[in-house]
Amino acid sequence: MHRSPWWFHQFETLFNHFIELVVPFFIFLGRRMCIVHGVLQILFQVLLIISGNLSFLNWLTIVPSIACFDDLSLGFLFSSRRGGVKERVVQMQARQAAGEKPPLGYGRCIRQVVNISFGLLIAYLSLPVVLNLLSSRQVMNTSFNPLRIVNTYGAFGSITKERTEVILQGTSSPDPNDPAAVWEEYDFKCKPGDLKRRPCFISPYHYRLDWLMWFAAFQTYEQNEWIIHLAGKLLAQEEETLSLMATNPFEGRAPPRWIRGEHFKYKFSRPGGTHAGEGKWWIRKRIGAYFPPVNLQGLKKFYEDRSWPYPVRD
Repeated sequence: MHRSPWWFHQFETLFNHFIELVVPFFIFLGRRMCIVHGVLQILFQVLLIISGNLSFLNWLTIVPSIACFDDLSLGFLFSSRRGGVKERVVQMQARQAAGEKPPLGYGRCIRQVVNISFGLLIAYLSLPVVLNLLSSRQVMNTSFNPLRIVNTYGAFGSITKERTEVILQGTSSPDPNDPAAVWEEYDFKCKPGDLKRRPCFISPYHYRLDWLMWFAAFQTYEQNEWIIHLAGKLLAQEEETLSLMATNPFEGRAPPRWIRGEHFKYKFSRPGGTHAGEGKWWIRKRIGAYFPPVNLQGLKKFYEDRSWPYPVRD
């Protein structure tokens, strides 16, 4: 899809704006248009699921769209056998059409009070969220109350035009600055690394470490100290940490003496091109060092200053 013609990407953009800015108003245009809204929204999310790895986000977005379908439109999903769900629903609807009202029991009263109370609570807690939405200095990904029931959320407040990746490399060389040192790469379970590995499909699963590595590439390692923490655990070859990785180049061997982070710019190879002909899904270009070579002994004070458990090699 990334290598589709320019006109296809223009159509994608137009379709995206239509789905997000126009289609939501179909809800207020009667039963048929409400169903059309549900179908289009679910189709849109399915396309996003197929074309990208946004874990469970698109699946959650599908859930509210199910409410656009009434009993009649969903009836084919249920059995027509006598005494089944479909027959009972039809009987309930017939009684309602005849003007019958179910008795106002004690339990129903409690449920209505609880529903109204929760509705008022959500409306009250939403006031700062709405004010933030209307503000010229809008804050994203923020909670306004300790319960975190309502908040501002923005997965992608800004979009980058280039994909950068942090690649972790280890070496057994005693001198990390030796030009003859052989640096071997750790591969993660999903994020780009090996140029010949096909992009993964994980939705609705979520590889949190891969996700964090993607965001770390936008910033520096000083802003993401956890990545140095990760390097220390890899130096110690901790089994729990290695279980989060796709490959361990030092498996069955002594742990690496040094680990470093390298910064690369990745882009897709062109179908039919030279790189694709070599079996490469990605093309990459080195940007520079992300963090310098570190060893376990040199990280001891770094761990102590942050009260982190110091990893010990087996």
